[in-house]
Amino acid sequence: MNPVRLGSDQAYSSKVVCIGRNYLDHITELGNKVPREPVIFLKPNSSISVYLFCDDNDGIHYEGELSFLIRAGRPHAVGFGLDLTKRNVQAELKAKGLPWERAKAFDGAAVFSHFVKIEGDVAKLNLELQINGRMEQKGGVELMLHKPLDLIEHIQRFISLEDNDIVMTGTPKGVGAVRPGDRFTGRVLDGQSLLLEASWTARLASES
Repeated sequence: MNPVRLGSDQAYSSKVVCIGRNYLDHITELGNKVPREPVIFLKPNSSISVYLFCDDNDGIHYEGELSFLIRAGRPHAVGFGLDLTKRNVQAELKAKGLPWERAKAFDGAAVFSHFVKIEGDVAKLNLELQINGRMEQKGGVELMLHKPLDLIEHIQRFISLEDNDIVMTGTPKGVGAVRPGDRFTGRVLDGQSLLLEASWTARLASES
């Protein structure tokens, strides 16, 4: 199984539970409708990676997200996640009314920083994503349509969250294509205080 890093330890997630359309501005930028309840899809453990790969043929897009590692049914730690999407494939699947797995659950589709244990309330958590030194995404719990604790409660009505499973809570506006050589820097902040920072340089999948 693929691990994520929690402090000096490794944690193994049986699955990644992802939330779509959880920021109004992102819903608008993709021309989607506002859902009445959370949009939920899964990524398997095999999608977890610490490397950022792209493929020009599939139009891979990034989505920066606050990501929570779950223990005892509660947020235990937070990290920065990149939900990668094969946007061209997703558009074809959506047009046919088919599931998204081919566009969302491929190997390397969930890229994570290390995780930091949560000491207080999650309400003030925010993310920032810079690409090549330019700010592309900013957002956080305050802007979410469905807050993290509510999401976790909703998920657990029909999916068991095992210890070390990860919940990705959706992305703010500013998504775009991943290009070879792009330098991504993701940050998680508690209010104005920096909790963690991680960087990746995008490489072609053929270079793996």
